[in-house]
Parts: sequence; C-alpha cells; structure tokens
Amino acid sequence: MKIQETVLWSDSTIVLAWIKKPLNQLQQYVRNRIALIQEQTSEHRWKHVRSQQNPADIISRGQLPEYLQNNPLWWSGPEFLNREKYEVDVPETIPDEELPELKSMVTVSNDDGLLAYFHKQSSFRKIQRVVGYILRFAKNCKKKRAERELGTHLPVSELRQSTETIAYVVQQFHFADEIKRVVTNQPCRKLGNLRPVYVNKLLRVGGRLDRSQLPFENRHPIILPDKDPVVRLLVQQMHIELLHVRQTGLLNAMRQRYWLLNARSTIRFITRRCVRCFRTSPTTTSQLMGNLPESRVVPSPPFAVTDVDYAGPFWTKQGSRRPAIVKSYVAVYVCMTTEAVHLEAVSDLSTDAFLALRRLIARRGMIRELHSDNASNFRGANHELRALYQQFHNQQFVESIQSFCSSREIEWHFILPDAPEFGGLWEATVKSCKTHLKCIVGNVKLTFEELATVLAQIEAVMNSRPLFTISNDPADPLVITPAHYLIGRPLTAPAEPSLEDVKVSRLSRWQHLQLLREQFWRTWSRDYLNTLQPRKKYLREMPNVRVGMIVLLHDRNQPPLNCKLGRIEEVYPGDDGLVRAVDVFSNGHHF
Repeated sequence: MKIQETVLWSDSTIVLAWIKKPLNQLQQYVRNRIALIQEQTSEHRWKHVRSQQNPADIISRGQLPEYLQNNPLWWSGPEFLNREKYEVDVPETIPDEELPELKSMVTVSNDDGLLAYFHKQSSFRKIQRVVGYILRFAKNCKKKRAERELGTHLPVSELRQSTETIAYVVQQFHFADEIKRVVTNQPCRKLGNLRPVYVNKLLRVGGRLDRSQLPFENRHPIILPDKDPVVRLLVQQMHIELLHVRQTGLLNAMRQRYWLLNARSTIRFITRRCVRCFRTSPTTTSQLMGNLPESRVVPSPPFAVTDVDYAGPFWTKQGSRRPAIVKSYVAVYVCMTTEAVHLEAVSDLSTDAFLALRRLIARRGMIRELHSDNASNFRGANHELRALYQQFHNQQFVESIQSFCSSREIEWHFILPDAPEFGGLWEATVKSCKTHLKCIVGNVKLTFEELATVLAQIEAVMNSRPLFTISNDPADPLVITPAHYLIGRPLTAPAEPSLEDVKVSRLSRWQHLQLLREQFWRTWSRDYLNTLQPRKKYLREMPNVRVGMIVLLHDRNQPPLNCKLGRIEEVYPGDDGLVRAVDVFSNGHHF
C-alpha cells in the first residue's frame, strides 16, 4: 500500500493554534512541549476533528463494555473518513488576545533601537542627559534661531521630560498589551490590582488616593517593570544619591514618583550588589563547625595538654608610701581535657614573666602539649597588643621559650593567624576571668600580692563549676567539677573526712560519690563528653572557598571601608573535606 500523506487529528483548537505559532511567541512551559511536537510531526499535516467525531474521547471519558461493543465510532471511525475525498470543518482562528500561554508582543518598533542603546549604558544620569539633549535638539529644529535653547546645562523641566520619555520607551516595550487594554477599556491581565490609567502617553497607577491632597505624581506614580536594565540603573542611581539608604528607605523614596513591580526583590538585588554597602557590613564566611581535637575527648592527666592566653593589662599599685600605678597581666592556663583553670599574675611581658609556666608545672605537673594564639593575633591598634606581638618576634625571647620547652619535652602549638575562634576554650575562660575581676575589683587599684590572692580565689570558683547541667532532682548526686580531677572535691566545698576504711554499704550518696574519685574518668566519659556532642553554632555545611577567589579581609582593628581585598592562594581542608583555613595574598603580603 502506498501512503500519500499522514494526517494527524486533534479536537483542541488551542493546541492546533499553538502548533501553528512560532516558538518565540509561546511561554516556556508550552514552548518546550510544542517544540517536541513540531519536531516529530514536521512532515505531517494537522487537522481539526470535532469532539463528537473523535474516537479517542470514548476512552478518555470512559464507556462501559456493553456500549463500547455496539459503538460504530469506535470500531469504524468517523463517517467522513470512509469517503475518498472528505472535507472537515475548519475551526475559527483564535485571536491572540484569547489564546493562553502567549508572550506579550511588542507593537512599537521605532523605540527598540533607542532601548537597545539604553541597555548598553552604565549610568541612568547619562541616559537622562543624552535623551534630554535629543529632545532639546528636536525642539530647536522647530524654532527660529533666536528662540533656540543653547545652554550647556539642562534645567529641571527638561530633565523631567527626559525621564518621562525614558519611562515611555520602557513601558512601550514591556506593557504594550496592557496599554492597549487600558486605552480600549478592557480589563488588564498583569496590572489589574493597580487600576492603571493612561495619562500623557504614560501608564500610571490609578489607585485609590485620587481625592487626597498629595501631588499628582504621588497619587499616580509611573508604573515600571522590575527586570529591565534601565529601571535597575534608576534604582541604583537613587540608592547612591540617597547616601546608600537601606531597602525600606529606598522603597519609600521610589514610591514618591514610581511604582516598581516586585519592588522589594529588585531593590534587594541592587543593594546586595553595592560594593560600598557590602564593605560597611560585610557577610563573613563560615563553615560547619569541625570535630573536637583528640586532646578534648581522650582522657589524660590534668594540664597534660594546656592552653595559654594573656589577659590585661590591669593597673596595680607598687610601693607603700607613694605607690606608683603600674601594669600587670594575668596568664590564663586551661586544661583541654578537664577544663581546669590555672591563673598566674605576671608583672610584665618579659621573658622571665612569661616563664611563669614554671610555677604551673611545679604545682600541676609536667605538660606534654602547650597551645596558644598565633603571634599574628597580637597585631592591633592597641599598644599592649603591639608590645606582645613584638615580644613574640624577639629572637632572644623565642629562643628562651623554645629552650625551656624542649628541655622538658613540651610541644608548643600555635593556632592559625587571625583566627581566635580556633581557641574558643581559652577565649571563653579569659572572658569569664575578666568578668569575675570586674565584679570583685571594679576600679580599685590592688597591689601585686592582692591581685595574686584574688586570682587564686577566682581560680577556685572557676574550678568548682559543674562540667555538665545540674539536675533539679535533689536525690541525684552532685555533678563532676574540674576540681574533682585536681583534689577530689570542689575547691569551694568544706573538707570531708577520709572514707577509705568505711564499707561501701554504709556510705550515703554523697559519701559514695566521694569514694568514686578513682572512677572520675568513667563519669567524665559518660556524662561530660556527651555535652560536647552538639554543635553550638556554624550548623550548616557551606560551599568551600576555592583558590583564586577574591575576598574581602575583615580586620577587627580597621574601619569597614578600609578592609583590604585579597586573593586566596592556598586552601587547607580538614579531615571532613571542609575548608576552614586558607592563605590569602593581599598588597604584597600573605595572611
């Protein structure tokens, strides 16, 4: 059998109209499906069949078997197909206004070139001046030479006329269909809630404020689309001229003359890309909080792994008759395993004073590892921080510290430069120590011996704090404190009698807890370690920064606008593959 042609039938006049339309006139969802239909049926013809003559409707709408058995339409097809030459009813063409899923077509073509020129510019004021001079030239061509405007500056009236002309061009491109509907008194599709009016060739908000005493431009602002480049240049220009006002203020200023569709999202789009606004309040990068180091979760003797930091300066008196006011500091040592605290008063930032570490070792035992801030953390505007920074870079000071540590097999580890969050344990301890000092001492000037005494009392209080949440049940035993690992009981508790010769069966709950001092590590593993399981902040895993990215270096000691730009040169991912440390190159320096 020789097939002359293939005819495809559909009872949907809308689908047939879509198939005949160019793809660029259809909206995205319909366009994707019509493109597939056109591709696969390009060599065939489409014709219309009425629903009463369409056999496919029998199945799609459903029919019982007894009726289907005697249905000639299903078994023989429509009657007109039996004729050698058949004709079918041609449906009426659906007008574009009634056909759904069509894009709004541009009806004005003379302004397309001008709008394309607008889109190439980077300043709205430049576009405004160019259009203003064009309008002036058009007016001067109609006037006599003596009456022409020849000034170099545009007055306010011409600038306003220029702005309205720009709005006219933009509206003709985006709202051609809406303008046609307003002129012909038809209901609008997109702007129905604004009740638009067409005044002086501009689409304005009709609204409900016509009887108010506001100026005409406030009662009927010009309607503008949200994604046009010219409109975004206008929003950006107003944002700069209003001294980088925030989103709410900028929206209120625009509503005085313009009604921007989806205004908040457009304003947010502009303000978030403003470099100067970003410099004043930059968003810092963060990454999912890392796992705890081994020294925090593995049992070890108290102060075997220790953190050290400095607090101060504090003003103390020196001498008895006419005491001089001098600076003193506090060396804060924290055990990473038990969170026990050791406070030492030091008189200055010299090497001998820093080696108060000897007193810690003499009282608490030998240290295996010592962790501290990186010397770069002490670079700051504060004179005391600069002094400590210079002290760490003094070769004689460094050699003395290294000699002291190496002879005792102490490993000294520094955290990353400019990253105090890597030393959160000792930073929190320093804050707590300062809080106690402010509450106890206030503005009183103590002697060095009095400061040492107060620090010893603060140390006892801090070492008596519970390591996990205290239960509200009075029958539960007291919780473990850092002092239990030092002396077997809280430092602020009264002394208890020895219980070594008393049978366990005769002990009360408190006495039984005292007897469990040899089992503190088991309690530490069962009760305390569980409290370290959840992350307190940085709960989301963020995309890693990459080599070559340009970043803004946030310096805590500099104003926001003075932050430097840098380029990431090296990244250091952790065990989980997340990057929390990088090398940054900026202005010839590495950070």
